[in-house]
Amino acid sequence: MPHISLPEGMPGILGPMNFSPQTADPMNALANALLQTDDGLSRGERELIATYVSSENDCFFCQTIHGAVASHYLGDTDWSFVKAVKCDFEQTTLSDKMKALLSIAGSVQQGGKNVTTEQVEAAKKQGATDKDIHDTVLIAAAFCMFNRYVDGLATIAPTEENVYRLRALRIADNGYSASAPYVPVTS
Repeated sequence: MPHISLPEGMPGILGPMNFSPQTADPMNALANALLQTDDGLSRGERELIATYVSSENDCFFCQTIHGAVASHYLGDTDWSFVKAVKCDFEQTTLSDKMKALLSIAGSVQQGGKNVTTEQVEAAKKQGATDKDIHDTVLIAAAFCMFNRYVDGLATIAPTEENVYRLRALRIADNGYSASAPYVPVTS
């Protein structure tokens, strides 16, 4: 049960964003700037970073919705690849560049000062650009905030995968918006 009175039936971040539209708009603008572009990193890679950090923060709603979006972009229809990345990305078929970037994202999740020169150099050796590193750090930092916003207010999170699959399609088509209608899906 949420800690404050949120709009009924609005899961995860949608409840607080509908509660506070004045803060939702800039948060959605940030999410769109970070995730809805293929400039450098692909949309799938960006969503994978968000998913991984959310998983490390144990934020069920965020890791599931962003995992669904990443799966959509990456063609991972059964979510097995995204689940493997959350479990142990080093053992997946991710590129060495993405593994190095997820290592950086994991350090940001622990605290910004945990990112090391060695991690950055390793990412650069694998082909990461300064923009890739910048965007990885900012995505990871932003998702620490988003995760804490969702969980700090004890928002609700559906357990049915179809809810997230449908929302992922809307996000892929329209980007992030708190004003997009939420339609509950039953299994």
